[in-house]
Amino acid sequence: MAGSREGAMKRARKHFDDGGFLKRLAEWIAVPTEAQKLESQPELYRFLTDYVKPYFEEMGFETTLYDNPVEKRGPFIIATRMEDPSKPTLLTYGHGDVVTAFKEEWSEGLDPWVLKEDGDYFYGRGTSDDKGQFQLCMAAQHAVIQERGSLGFNSKFLIETGEEQGSPGLKKFIQDHTKELAADVMVWADGPRLAKARQEIDCGSRGGVFFDLVVDLKREGGLHSGHWGGVMPDAGIILAQALASITTPKGRILIEDWLPKKVPQSVLDAIAKLEVDPVKSLPDPDPEWGHTELTTMQKVMANTSFIILAYRTGNPDNPVNSVPSYAKARCQIRHTADVPREDFVPALRKHLDARGFRQVEIAGQIEREQFPASRTDPNEPWVAWAIESLTRSTGVEPNVVPNAPGSNPADYFRAALDLPAFKIPHSYKGCKQHGPDEHGLKSMFSEGMEVMAGFYWDMGEPGTPPNRGIKS
Repeated sequence: MAGSREGAMKRARKHFDDGGFLKRLAEWIAVPTEAQKLESQPELYRFLTDYVKPYFEEMGFETTLYDNPVEKRGPFIIATRMEDPSKPTLLTYGHGDVVTAFKEEWSEGLDPWVLKEDGDYFYGRGTSDDKGQFQLCMAAQHAVIQERGSLGFNSKFLIETGEEQGSPGLKKFIQDHTKELAADVMVWADGPRLAKARQEIDCGSRGGVFFDLVVDLKREGGLHSGHWGGVMPDAGIILAQALASITTPKGRILIEDWLPKKVPQSVLDAIAKLEVDPVKSLPDPDPEWGHTELTTMQKVMANTSFIILAYRTGNPDNPVNSVPSYAKARCQIRHTADVPREDFVPALRKHLDARGFRQVEIAGQIEREQFPASRTDPNEPWVAWAIESLTRSTGVEPNVVPNAPGSNPADYFRAALDLPAFKIPHSYKGCKQHGPDEHGLKSMFSEGMEVMAGFYWDMGEPGTPPNRGIKS
């Protein structure tokens, strides 16, 4: 059975347009896989065993379910279809968990656990993040199998159920299963893209570092502000001054070790070519904020940002006439792969000490860490190959994003498996992921099914980058 690229693409689109895709997705959406609620663990198992596993087996994959190495966290499933060790091996990642639904905040007539179609929209928790997107990858591969009689390459999937918690256990799981997950390249779908009408390849993501800055003067009881104001140290003032020393009044970071020393030219070239849709419901970026010598996209994709997420001293809701002895700020750094994450806290400590802020404690990194920064070079051969495949399908060269603004666990895979990794997302910035009324667009998913079927067809043809002869 030979088939054709066009035939595989038509099969994939027909599967979506005829309603088969959304019918299965409706069953998946109905499972409340809220990973942030520990009582949802049985639902996480049920989702993988009763829905994901049977679909993989229908496609001819072998599946294995694994418990999480972290107690009371969601399980993993690895699905494998090895056809020929001399052919390329693709690893696809996805997550079946979703953020808390907050059902009461959804618009009238919408239910996070009931997939509802309305014109070009289909609503439900997980439609875009990420049940809909990883099912799209599965369905497009299924179309290739049906058209060709085989994939023409080797395929592995890892589906987890804890990404919305920061993927507890994922890093260790990958390290413990490097043989089962070994591949030549990792490509997956999640999150929104920058331009609705243009395919996109996300080569990396920003990482994040959380920490608290605390001033605790350890005074027992309150000190009356009339008697002690102006003569006793004020924790709120000390912390405010320390925070103010980190940036200029317009947000330019003053700690040089937090900033990239050099950004690869391939990254700057990719940024310069990006097409970005405006978001009408959001304000325009302020050109006077931050590092003004950079463009908006360079600020987001080639630089570091510092954010004070929360600040508290005294009792703002019920203030009393007392000199504060305690102040705390929750802070976050977003950064690219050009600055090692382990450099940030020591550089901050050095900066504060040099300015006399030894009373300011850096209260360690917060338990729920952000994912590390990651980047596959935009000039990597597999990226170039993917650009050619997507361009062939759409007639338009895709956006190549050196590192998306959000975070993801790609670095865990790159570090343990030593492989290039990138995303091809099929949602848009207005999809309301993580909020009420999360949805996907039929037009984007239908095209995405077709484009990914072409992508997977090409992977089974001659001309892919050299592979390592992965064995299951």
